[in-house]
Amino acid sequence: MNRLSWFNATSLTLGFAFLYLPMIILVVYSFNESKLVTVWAGFSTKWYGELLQNESFLDAAWVTIKVAVLSSTFATVLGTMAAYVLVRGGRFLGRTVFSGMIYAPLVMPEVITGLSLLLLFIGIGLDRGVITIVLAHTTFSMCYVSVVVSSRLMTFDRSLEEAALDLGCSSFNAFRLVTLPIIAPAVISGWLLAFTLSLDDLVIASFTAGPSATTLPIKIFSAVRLGVSPEINALSTLMIGIVTVGVISASLISKRKSVRQQQEEQAAARAA
Repeated sequence: MNRLSWFNATSLTLGFAFLYLPMIILVVYSFNESKLVTVWAGFSTKWYGELLQNESFLDAAWVTIKVAVLSSTFATVLGTMAAYVLVRGGRFLGRTVFSGMIYAPLVMPEVITGLSLLLLFIGIGLDRGVITIVLAHTTFSMCYVSVVVSSRLMTFDRSLEEAALDLGCSSFNAFRLVTLPIIAPAVISGWLLAFTLSLDDLVIASFTAGPSATTLPIKIFSAVRLGVSPEINALSTLMIGIVTVGVISASLISKRKSVRQQQEEQAAARAA
């Protein structure tokens, strides 16, 4: 095994420090007693209490979660259908145009996407609110789901579907009972990716949100423009904690599943 050189070690340390040191500082100052963010005045958790009593932040968080769940669900359904058509549909009239329309949001600037959706909603007379944000997030996150699911479908063993069809299953039942369970990890990954993109989006939501619906990124951005408050540090710390718990839980579940699969393979090898 090659030893890590001093240059690589230094570069790796500086890279991780650049990424994670600001987050650590943010978490530390979320427990600051002082209202001034850059002045340490002692340990306190009062800003978390203030955050839980801030109705505007709580309303924005609820809107964000609701939009993320709805948009990621719609995007997963539509993206999976689009991926199935692209991989299994073969050659059909308009396939190139259809493929380009699916993958266009991947390379389209978010400003252009947000502005075009804003003009569309104004043109059809649809008031901006939760519905318009959900439609907008579904539009740009659907392509990410399609990419993830289509990559899994390309490596899928179609003989399993053919066996189900030979045994009397209809095409729909073969997809529901055979294909969907096998590609379920890719579908779940696409849903999680769409959910994360929706939670993080600021640009497109700023074009499609209205006075009755403000997402958490928009609320944070508006508050930061007036100055960073300790409440924002507390909110960011809670979000970092939720993401950390989610990542660790997913890693433990994946590791446990891998260990169980290895044990089953070893047991099968001994039995053989």
